[in-house]
Amino acid sequence: MFDQGPHVVLRRDGVCLVLKTPEGEMPQVEYWGEDFGITADESVLNQLDAMTLKVTPPQEKPDAALRPSLLPQGAEAFAGRPGLEAHRGGRPVFVRWTSVSASPAAAGGETEANVLNIVAEDAVNAVKLELKLSIKKGGLVLVEQTVTNIDATNDPDAAALTVNWLESTLPMPRRADTLTQFTGRWPLEKQPRTAAMPSGSVTRECRHGKTGHESPWMFIVSDGEPKWSEGEIWACHLAWSGNQTYRIDNMPPHEPLIGAGELLGPGEIQLAAGESYTAPQVCFSYSATGLDGMAARFHTWLRSLPKHVSSPRPFTLNTWEAVYFNHDEATLKELANRAAAVGVERFVLDDGWFHERRDDTKGLGDWVVDPEVWPNGLDGIARHVHDLGMQFGLWFEPEMVNLDSDCAREHPDWILAAPEAVPYREDVSYRTQYVLDLANPAAYRHVHDQMAALVEQLGIDYIKWDHNRDVTEPVHDGRYGLHEQTLACYRLFDDLKKEFPKLEIESCSSGGARTDAGILQHADRIWGSDSNDPRDRVDIQRYTELVVPPEMIGAHVGPSPAHSTWRATELSYRAAISLEGCSGFEWNILECSDDEIEQLKAFVNLYKELRGVLHHGTVMHADFKDPALRGRGVVSDDGTHAVWVVATVTNLRDVLTERLRMKGLDPKRTYSVRLHDEVGEVRWGWNTPKWVTAAQLDGFKVSGRLLEQVGLQLPPLWPLEAIVLEVEAL
Repeated sequence: MFDQGPHVVLRRDGVCLVLKTPEGEMPQVEYWGEDFGITADESVLNQLDAMTLKVTPPQEKPDAALRPSLLPQGAEAFAGRPGLEAHRGGRPVFVRWTSVSASPAAAGGETEANVLNIVAEDAVNAVKLELKLSIKKGGLVLVEQTVTNIDATNDPDAAALTVNWLESTLPMPRRADTLTQFTGRWPLEKQPRTAAMPSGSVTRECRHGKTGHESPWMFIVSDGEPKWSEGEIWACHLAWSGNQTYRIDNMPPHEPLIGAGELLGPGEIQLAAGESYTAPQVCFSYSATGLDGMAARFHTWLRSLPKHVSSPRPFTLNTWEAVYFNHDEATLKELANRAAAVGVERFVLDDGWFHERRDDTKGLGDWVVDPEVWPNGLDGIARHVHDLGMQFGLWFEPEMVNLDSDCAREHPDWILAAPEAVPYREDVSYRTQYVLDLANPAAYRHVHDQMAALVEQLGIDYIKWDHNRDVTEPVHDGRYGLHEQTLACYRLFDDLKKEFPKLEIESCSSGGARTDAGILQHADRIWGSDSNDPRDRVDIQRYTELVVPPEMIGAHVGPSPAHSTWRATELSYRAAISLEGCSGFEWNILECSDDEIEQLKAFVNLYKELRGVLHHGTVMHADFKDPALRGRGVVSDDGTHAVWVVATVTNLRDVLTERLRMKGLDPKRTYSVRLHDEVGEVRWGWNTPKWVTAAQLDGFKVSGRLLEQVGLQLPPLWPLEAIVLEVEAL
């Protein structure tokens, strides 16, 4: 970072932020985008300043506000949604900063070149704001804000500062004219919706008490329709697992803003003198190379975090679709034997093992082993799994409780609900379950101690952590309590992992309903969707990994037909799509034929062979014109190794098939392209390109330049078929 008079410049990994810092005012972003090589030469900054409309000086306000600040407010003549809305004793608080300071920060490996700390105070309204603007590894921009009530009257009866919201925004150029956001349902998450940029101040909210199946999840703004490999992108994502607000301010007087923040409940944040509220991190990703470039910034940042998973991702078998609630020790040991025989590395016992849990109406909150189903406890199955050389995992739903449980009967006050809902009405439950108030210290200790005891006793290596209902009436100690509930969830993740350093935890939430960058900083894996139908999964996964790196996305092979859609597909297709994440089985493989078992062994071996690239490289997608085609690859950082999966989701539109152009390779090197068919032959129609025959044998030899610029003409794949291509430098 350098400071040239009123300018501050942040830059890192191809991204640049230029800020104006008017004296005594909140800084304003003059430029956010591709790093254009700006230097500390004052003449260059003056040229940039001359190319940009002036910032309205204070004496001219509120006549016009050409550029909002980092915290836009009405006092700046900003007519959109303010960045901070607060009140004290029923009187609105409109902040007017009496002092503002901006200084570099160097912490956690960050340098002065990419971090700016801003401290602003409003002495009249007794409000202090601390804002940290940083460019993280990979070029991802993070905004972190804390507001403090600095009332120094020492009057215990003084009115608290109530914060309605504290949101972060960045500006975009006028050419950003298209908005992509998301919706979805169980089990069909991450469904994109693209339309023209809306006019005015527009918000979209999510009130599910978690990220939610139909969460906006991201706002992606682009210059025209977004593409995977080219075009400019400005994106915003809230790193928070509670309620959310996403916002666009597209108004005539100034450049449009994109932003987000926590959706707070009425009266949820009330700050007494000296108390603070820290808003969730808001992530901003700029890309000049389409959606893939945008996603790469998230992946690089998350992979740089000290707690990010680094060991090879185990091939996992989860028992839910194998046995559901029908637990039987002999059968499950036999299933574990079969799993080990085909090469499975982690065996996870799903729902149904604890007190009175024969269906989904009882037992949540009682994390003790059911002696009727497991008369010898879980020690035998855990030891058996470990003796077979596999990790042992166990399912929990720590934030939930059934009324038909010892926990709810003994501690009804632990249920997170509105007081008028007591006694608890059946019509406000979902799946006959309720939310346990983890912000209550006694409830937290109950859940933590029962989970920790089992982890220690059984040597549990892995927890599948589920969250199957919305949080709709979260009243904690008489106030809206979702913020505290979310923090308590994070704390429970962290406490368990601190006590058991080798423990890994997966965040599942009825599938992919909690997959935000907040939970990703505490969990080791997420479950992408409860749908194992590969036709749906191929799209769910490719949009999930706009934020989540593939080594954190659980993507299992299920039986055919799929339990969620009843669609039948070939094993080769299911296996190929599973390679796009952290692979495994969600399947009773005891029912498989001998031929299928041989295919499963081949698939597990293929996964182990390729995961070094699949889980560490750069994810890329092909921009096909045919809506039936999907192409997704991972390229190693040095460009010497890549794996591509090309799949169809319906009938091809044209007779002449498209070409797959592979980005990220070294144009000066020669590569061998190999077609993997270990899991079964792939069917295609009217012709076979010559390269395919060579790729099936010893590998097709071709230059990186041709692979990138010309591409391989694809065989005409039948509907719901996929090919797996491995590309290695010679």
